[in-house]
Amino acid sequence: MLLIYTHKITPRLTYIMRHIFVNMLGIELEFTTKVEEFIKHTGPKITYTKQPLQNEFFIRSNELLFEQGINDVQISVGDWEGIPCFFSNGERSNIPFDIFAASFFLLARYEEYLPHVKDIHGRFSPKDSIAYQNDFLQKPVVDLWAYKLLDALKERFDDLEYRNRSYDYISVIDVATSHCYANRGIARGLAGLIMDLGTLKFKRVYERVAVRFNRLKDPYDNFAALIAMHKKYGVKCNFFFQFADYSKYDKNVSTNSIKFKSLIKYVADYVPVSLAASYSSFSNLELLKKEKSNLEEVINRPVNNSKMRYNRVDVPETYRNLIAAEFTDDYTMGYTFELGFRAGTCSPFQFYDIPLEVKQPIKVHPFAIHDYALSKIKKDNGVLQQIQRIQKDVKDVQGTLIAMFTNELLGNKDERNWLRLYEEIIKEQYVQE
Repeated sequence: MLLIYTHKITPRLTYIMRHIFVNMLGIELEFTTKVEEFIKHTGPKITYTKQPLQNEFFIRSNELLFEQGINDVQISVGDWEGIPCFFSNGERSNIPFDIFAASFFLLARYEEYLPHVKDIHGRFSPKDSIAYQNDFLQKPVVDLWAYKLLDALKERFDDLEYRNRSYDYISVIDVATSHCYANRGIARGLAGLIMDLGTLKFKRVYERVAVRFNRLKDPYDNFAALIAMHKKYGVKCNFFFQFADYSKYDKNVSTNSIKFKSLIKYVADYVPVSLAASYSSFSNLELLKKEKSNLEEVINRPVNNSKMRYNRVDVPETYRNLIAAEFTDDYTMGYTFELGFRAGTCSPFQFYDIPLEVKQPIKVHPFAIHDYALSKIKKDNGVLQQIQRIQKDVKDVQGTLIAMFTNELLGNKDERNWLRLYEEIIKEQYVQE
């Protein structure tokens, strides 16, 4: 057991230390504010405060974990043997920066509480993040820091007990639009046909008519192929279906469609099915609960996992709503148009609510790869190489790499064959397991 001495035990401190030591490194720990108890302890121990007591393993603390609420934070990014870091803490500390305060800053999304300009959908811009501005967005720095800390502790304490974890890969399939033309009803089909004719999109006109008369398969209907792919390569996946009423930003097939419900049931027979919450339910708790309940009725089992439309997260309200709707896990933490780790980690973590100063009962599963971010890379080889670079860092810390792919893009063959490229991506995961 690892004993940590500090001058004050706070919810922030226990949250981040239990996450790093217990959840990530498998090290059991206890806290004390009593000097005598710390000195008597004969096992591994750390002092986390302003000054060391003797010559023990010492990490000088920043004030962040002992504060409440949001304060103006000055950050200067430095370097720890090739890894970006911040909250430097002087020469006397065994670690050159406060790893715990820095990890809390990223995981709790502290910067998203600070003043910033949201985009048209109310999202925090990656360009406002410390990670993007200092060129470490594509590195899971929290995990890299934790494993470097583990190495330092292993050198100091021969009897340190820890647990190895294993690398994992998960594909998230976001089905906000299950079909491009099929199962949309006569009125919506006719409106779409008139719009395509008016904008001279004759290819879409041909496809729409051919699908309508069963001469052509709907381009978005790749569900059987995806299920077979995942089974072939032994890849974990999770399908998130939108099950909501039609609106400006929610344009999936009608929830009354028997064929749509049958499709969801079919997919749920093979893989986990979760809720892709609608745009309209973002700030409407009752609607969110209704969508969850309706999807549960279709698959006849609890729906515990959520993903917000357009990856919209407004801390802490989004997670409070998800908790109130009885979700236990969320897969929204990431950026749609930038590759990388929004919360600086490739490990799932419990959400910490800063205004309430409490760890909330919902687990956040951060994704690092989104297909719309990949679409900015022109060549397929470039896409695979970029994924390999991110994957290497995740494998080095035995973390979890989550990649999100939208049903619409996987069904799009205009600029590149996304379904074929997707198979290459998951095949790479299989080969390297």
